[in-house]
Amino acid sequence: MTVRACSVSFKDVRGIRHSVDVEAESVYEAVVLAVRRLRQGPWTEPLGTATVLDVEAREPATKHSISLQQVERWLGGATSSPNEASEKAKLKMMLVQG
Repeated sequence: MTVRACSVSFKDVRGIRHSVDVEAESVYEAVVLAVRRLRQGPWTEPLGTATVLDVEAREPATKHSISLQQVERWLGGATSSPNEASEKAKLKMMLVQG
């Protein structure tokens, strides 16, 4: 897969939109990297699993909306290849360490 620059954002309970830029190979990786970075920041409250994150990839521009729960479900699901299993293991570790 190709690494793409992405902007990942969400709206908190007060209606404030928070956004970070990451480079990722998939929507799932973009969300995990963004959640990890957002958890380190002092300006955001904890993200719940129902939080919907908007992922906007650039060049070519595309936009996706996905909840953290959907990402966690995908990470815990069956894998279709050794490459996907490796990717999921890496992303799980990143999400837990974040």
